[in-house]
Amino acid sequence: MRLFHVSEEAGIRVFEPRVPSRADVERVGLVWAVDEWRLPNYLLPRDCPRVTYHAHAGLADGDEALRFFSSSFRHVVAIEHGWFKAVCDCRLYVYEFDPAGFELQDAIAGYYVSKTAQVPISVTKIDDAFTALFKRGVEVRLVDNLWDLADAVQASSFNWSLIRMANAAKR
Repeated sequence: MRLFHVSEEAGIRVFEPRVPSRADVERVGLVWAVDEWRLPNYLLPRDCPRVTYHAHAGLADGDEALRFFSSSFRHVVAIEHGWFKAVCDCRLYVYEFDPAGFELQDAIAGYYVSKTAQVPISVTKIDDAFTALFKRGVEVRLVDNLWDLADAVQASSFNWSLIRMANAAKR
């Protein structure tokens, strides 16, 4: 298993635990990482709202409206048109961690956490987020508004994540 943290900040030598700002999680300092399968969910500027979903073994036949447009895709990342330029212009740094210091927090989201400081074992710079997504077999969708897709994905049997939706265009 490989674990990663994506940042727009270069040169991070040590990741110190931070207390999450979300009210629905324990108020303890953590270092967050994501597994390789869910890494594409984070290959965008941090504040970019997105709807992501991917296939899994228990996928229901009735989720036809959310189907993949190519048989080679198993993962979708959707963003709003208004974020296109920011994605084109962003530079990302993908830090990899030794998984030994982490424990699984959310199996569907692929979140892993550590309560201790973590030193990355490598870092990769990404200058073109769209190409990075395409190389990982991700179907990228550009939509005018994420909310209808977010509603549909939540009602489906896909595994999904809604990220930074507070920054999405209003309904």
